[in-house]
Amino acid sequence: MKKTSSVTCLFLDIGGVLLTDGWDRHARKRAGTHFKLEHAEMEERHHLTWDTYQRGKFTLDEYLGLAVFYRKQPFTRAQFRRFMFAQSKPHSEMINLIARLKSRYALKVAVVSNEGRELNAYRIRTFKLNRFVDFFVSSCFVHLLKPDFEFFSLALDSAQVSAGQVVYIENTPMFAEIAEGLGIRSIIHTDYRSTRAELASFGLRDDE
Repeated sequence: MKKTSSVTCLFLDIGGVLLTDGWDRHARKRAGTHFKLEHAEMEERHHLTWDTYQRGKFTLDEYLGLAVFYRKQPFTRAQFRRFMFAQSKPHSEMINLIARLKSRYALKVAVVSNEGRELNAYRIRTFKLNRFVDFFVSSCFVHLLKPDFEFFSLALDSAQVSAGQVVYIENTPMFAEIAEGLGIRSIIHTDYRSTRAELASFGLRDDE
């Protein structure tokens, strides 16, 4: 039997909420050690190119060509891509929680995430996120990046819900603040238990 709540839609980040971050500074440091790269130089080139990749204006190969393969390397792009993709791990408790709540409350679920196209596609496919996510407002699709207000307005328009019907789960406080400025109630995710409790306070109780 479906339960009811004033919340009809969840907005979710991927990195840090459903999965580990796909290519954060820790993953890049591991890559630098594994492939014996000059870390400071790679970081500088990463920061100059990453936002463009996440907006969908570079392919992953173009990003890697500028950030890593701007000089001849003793490893292949395929080897580096495999390492890069392997950094993604699931937060299984959170994935299962969202899937249960969607079923219990007939929720609409949308991902609202900054991710580059190839990495985004790999993560959706590998961890079967489209099993419970209705649609993806990813930066690579909409050519906008959080914290742009327009990003969240576009997500609301795509979901065809009012801000008051949404709860947004996000691990970056600034992005949650931007959403709240539009009237979207937000949960700053730090761990499974606290997020589960906050969802219950919005009427989305999880009776496992």
